[in-house]
Amino acid sequence: MSDIIVFGIDFTSAPSARKPIRVAAGVRQGAVTRLNGLMALPSLDAFSDWLAQPGPWVAGFDLPFGLPRELVEHLGWPTDYAALMAHYAALSRAEIRDLFAAFCDARPAGGKFAHRACDGPAGASPSMKWVNPPVAWMLHAGVPRLIAAGVHLASLLPGDESRVALEAYPGLLARELIARRSYKSDTKAAQTPERLIARKDIVDALEQGRTRLGLRLKLSHAQRDELVADASGDSLDAVLAMLQAAWAASRPRYGWPDAVDPLEGWIASA
Repeated sequence: MSDIIVFGIDFTSAPSARKPIRVAAGVRQGAVTRLNGLMALPSLDAFSDWLAQPGPWVAGFDLPFGLPRELVEHLGWPTDYAALMAHYAALSRAEIRDLFAAFCDARPAGGKFAHRACDGPAGASPSMKWVNPPVAWMLHAGVPRLIAAGVHLASLLPGDESRVALEAYPGLLARELIARRSYKSDTKAAQTPERLIARKDIVDALEQGRTRLGLRLKLSHAQRDELVADASGDSLDAVLAMLQAAWAASRPRYGWPDAVDPLEGWIASA
């Protein structure tokens, strides 16, 4: 197998110098994925500039690429992916929040949100959620920029096939390794020794290749220390997304199941 350039992106819908978009850059060589470096993108414009770099590369983005079909049809929105994303991008966050809140308010407790088919297998939050975490805003900020950059959204929207964008979810891989233990927090008071130990356990397992992805992560001593020390978990999440992209890069149809809704998309390795 030839080397494959891979990236993992821990996305935020409101990046800043204090809380940037984190990018892990690496290369897959057979069963080994080597981390080449980590970078910080402090704005959405910096993110757009980064997307323009020439391929070939495959990248895993920690943000939802689609909305639940049930929600889309209920709202009477377009059921063609490109038209749906254009419609969604044209709405303000306030308009989206009001529509989604009304949808949830009309449904029974325990079933407020509509889900995509991939949410259950991945253990992911519904992509219409606007708080804790605000993944609906991540979709709103991120996907239109992916489309504008002309990258290839595998099985969703054709683009430059040398620059492949996949939806990733670091929590899926983290849970495989440490179950429900928490390993990160943006709140200083919650950045505990227990969470640091959990990050160390994740990194150890990745280096030893103890995941169902069949890949070993290769790090320098300094990189290992950096991943464990970042109490926000953003650097580690970027690396987890990179490994999901590395796994998908060698699979037919990037590892998607045969029957995936082309409106909803799929999460790499779910």
